[in-house]
Amino acid sequence: MLDEAKKWIERDPDPKTRNEILELEKAKDFDEIAARFAGRLSFGTAGLRGVLGAGPMRMNRLVVRETSAGLGQYLLQNVDGAQEKGVVVGYDGRLMSREFAEDTARVLTGLGIKVYLSEDLCPTPVVAFALKHFGAAAGVMVTASHNPPEYNGYKVYWGNGAQIVPPHDSGIAAAIDEASRAEIPFADDLEFERLADFFGREVDDIYMAEVRKLSLVDASESRKDFAIAYTPMHGVGSKLVERALKESGFEKVSVVPEQRRPDGLFPTVNFPNPEEPGAMDLVCALAESVGANLALASDPDADRLAVAARTGSGEFKMLRGDQVGVLFGYECLRRKTGHAVATTIVSSQLLGVMAKKFGAPYYETLTGFKWIANEAMAHPDTPFAFGYEEALGYTVGELVRDKDGVSAAKIFAELAVSWADEGRDVWAQIERIDREFGIYLTGQRSLHYDEENQALKNLNNGIRANLPWTVAGVPVDSITDLEAGTRQWADGRVEQLNLPKSDVLTFWLKGGARIIVRPSGTEPKIKCYYEIVEPVAGDYEDAKSNARNTLETLIESHQKELGALAN
Repeated sequence: MLDEAKKWIERDPDPKTRNEILELEKAKDFDEIAARFAGRLSFGTAGLRGVLGAGPMRMNRLVVRETSAGLGQYLLQNVDGAQEKGVVVGYDGRLMSREFAEDTARVLTGLGIKVYLSEDLCPTPVVAFALKHFGAAAGVMVTASHNPPEYNGYKVYWGNGAQIVPPHDSGIAAAIDEASRAEIPFADDLEFERLADFFGREVDDIYMAEVRKLSLVDASESRKDFAIAYTPMHGVGSKLVERALKESGFEKVSVVPEQRRPDGLFPTVNFPNPEEPGAMDLVCALAESVGANLALASDPDADRLAVAARTGSGEFKMLRGDQVGVLFGYECLRRKTGHAVATTIVSSQLLGVMAKKFGAPYYETLTGFKWIANEAMAHPDTPFAFGYEEALGYTVGELVRDKDGVSAAKIFAELAVSWADEGRDVWAQIERIDREFGIYLTGQRSLHYDEENQALKNLNNGIRANLPWTVAGVPVDSITDLEAGTRQWADGRVEQLNLPKSDVLTFWLKGGARIIVRPSGTEPKIKCYYEIVEPVAGDYEDAKSNARNTLETLIESHQKELGALAN
């Protein structure tokens, strides 16, 4: 272990992380050293993500250089003309993002690969757009998205503009392992200047011109008086989101001053994720103080969008990701005849129900926006209208093959004005959809266990070994097992599925309820997604109350059953 640490210090270009290991040795903190050298950060379809620090199990300059060398070698071996096509590299405002991006660019140019490097902080969707714009072989975005401040990450896009999927993830991972044992190429200033170009305002302008074309509704004079409160949550969204809203005609946009500038320490939020309790407090308070109609938030790299809207009693309430997705989907389906929509298996079923009514193609994919983008591209003859995942990720049209919080903020604001012009606020529009299709209410809960006692493994195996045909007292109609690739019915029928294998079980209950169970890929926990369907036959408020009670009962009962199974 200490020999590995010594070898690491010899390769590490950063004196800060070299000293970090030396200090651990000096303090004889061998447990911490062992944790740092227990393996390597796993490279997968989401790239890399981890806590900043020294050692191969942390995010640091050496890990980034080795990763970039592996990526570059993989591109040279698998993409014709990779050197000339090049790689787009962008970065957000997190700690070490700029340094990691510059190291990435130097390693790639050291391999003779052209690089388009962002000249300043930029949102993730701009990197995805720039990749298509330049016709590059791949893209790298240095970001940890909405993770805590001590994290950073390295997200990889393929030449088609979408995040990587198998087999590229495993191929790049293998190349990284080889690079970690070899000398790392690193361009000198002359070589870097020859092969590196910088992108910034010009690409922003082209991207924003395309964002303007994504409007679903005609311009309205009402926009200039429609007040919006917005926060980039210490991230990189402010410049382009504010610009998008202004260019769309919104004149009353107030931005949370404490959160407007990028700050990798995220000083005003405990967790820079709009879904977390308290994260939207400042923007909702600002919205109330300025009499806004909407409160919008980007996550730190601006690929996700959170929405809160004023209720009838005056306070602001956050919409669930599924609610925002359904609002977008409804408008896209009724305005873009024959265009496809897509979502993931853990998002609400309602988008598929609506698509069927409108006669539109509908795709359902594994969790992760990369699957939505790749599925859309698998049908080149079918125009793509909209895709979303319940974790606040949305894209309208085919401009960006990933989540796009910039265009989503602008388009949602435009839709909200169109509803207001027709006499409905956001909540009234949700009620309109609920009355037409029924209330599809979703919830999520996770069971955390001690990783060392194998409880997660036992739980996962236990469910498959004894598939329950009654859950929370409700009969199960069918069970989908993506690991086995089957859907099994209560009467014994078995249907083969056409989805990639994944450790996911779905229980379809009588009455329309659904439970999805899967182990987390990064934490010792089982993630459970719930959805119930409540028709609206009479009073809307009564139906909503019934739906909430039914969902809560289902969640509590199922969680107790899982807990008993784990023990």
